[in-house]
Amino acid sequence: MRILIINGPNLNLLGTRQPEVYGSDTLEDICALTMSELSRMGAEAECYQSNHEGELIDCIHRSQGEFDGCIINAGAYTHYSYALRDAISSVDIPFIEVHMSNIHCREEFRHKSVISAVCRGQIAGFGALSYILAAQAIVQICDEG
Repeated sequence: MRILIINGPNLNLLGTRQPEVYGSDTLEDICALTMSELSRMGAEAECYQSNHEGELIDCIHRSQGEFDGCIINAGAYTHYSYALRDAISSVDIPFIEVHMSNIHCREEFRHKSVISAVCRGQIAGFGALSYILAAQAIVQICDEG
């Protein structure tokens, strides 16, 4: 089983960007932790990050046939990118939406996710643990076929 972990804009700044909201773990720390958890469950994983919407869309398109499932933290694109939503719904693999902060307890514009309707589920508010919970969920979903 192969799992893709996609991270959107500004997540490359984790560890230094608003540590009171996102914690002190870097994206590299979070990817290593998540990949270790996936490996423990018998899955291979790859992490990808881009600050560019088109590159994220291309990555989602390439996932078809290469990966069995995907964990996605689309960052701010979560709230307005219908292009990402369309890309997710265009490939035939399950997606889990993940957020480190509880988007429902933050600014009002963050309360709405345009991608959640095309993802199997959403995990938010647990910091780096959100990725671990998403890893456990995506492996179970992929195992169920």
